[in-house]
Amino acid sequence: MLNLIHLKVLAAVARHGSVTEAAKDLHYSQSSVSHHLSRLEAATGVKLIQRVGRGVRLTPEGALLAGRATEIVGRVDAATSELAAQVGLRTGRVRLAANASVLATIVPKAAATLAEAHPGLNLSVIDRHPVEALEMLRHGEVEVALVFRHAHAPLEAEGFRMVHVADDPIYLVSRRPDDSVANHRHSAWIGGCERCQRELTAVCQEYGFAPRVDSICDDMVVVQALVAAGLGVTTLPGLSLRAHRLPAVHTTEIPGFTRQIHAITYGDPPDPPATVALIQALQDTARTGEFLDDDSE
Repeated sequence: MLNLIHLKVLAAVARHGSVTEAAKDLHYSQSSVSHHLSRLEAATGVKLIQRVGRGVRLTPEGALLAGRATEIVGRVDAATSELAAQVGLRTGRVRLAANASVLATIVPKAAATLAEAHPGLNLSVIDRHPVEALEMLRHGEVEVALVFRHAHAPLEAEGFRMVHVADDPIYLVSRRPDDSVANHRHSAWIGGCERCQRELTAVCQEYGFAPRVDSICDDMVVVQALVAAGLGVTTLPGLSLRAHRLPAVHTTEIPGFTRQIHAITYGDPPDPPATVALIQALQDTARTGEFLDDDSE
């Protein structure tokens, strides 16, 4: 029969690739970690770990079980927090993974609102791209992933549930006032992450051309500096521009292109009270739009 402690040890070894580092992380002795691994191999009847030089490597069976172990341990940790939060939200923890543009705009105000309503609740925030945030959610490492999606785009996996938080228009960022995407058929473009680049391509295709992406950067501050320096043009969402706006660039809203911001949870409903309270704070903050002064054009 599988033991939760054994699974926790396997997950730590998989995460660190080392018995020594796993022992430090878990505050166990190395011999204790080795003992738990041996017991787990005995319980499963398969070899899970191979010694490679001074380190270890998971066997295919070990990698399979380690993936499940990470998810199981994460879910148990989440359940512990949820149980504490169930008692009137007087205590407990809720963890949020989100990308930079919402972390710099919607999330801080929502966090303040949550803290005022539930001072005993601990909110942890992690900066992650949507794909990584959803993976953390699936593994039980966070309770909420705040991600951007394009209209009608499918979710990456089953089991996710989404709540709409806000719509975020897309802007052309260039050095010209009152500019248009149509003016940049032959211009150099600055791309971003995989999702952002798909969005950029879709925008340009709507205007009848494929963008020539000469530079790639996913930092909204750096991207605007590159545009200001004449290295190209790009697209950015409104929340990014509200978080940081370089005076040397001009922004023009692109009609018909909007990101949707969703709070994603995982597993069967209902969500625990702490998760519900966080999502409500995010929605209320986005609805008022009072999280930052809007200096985009």
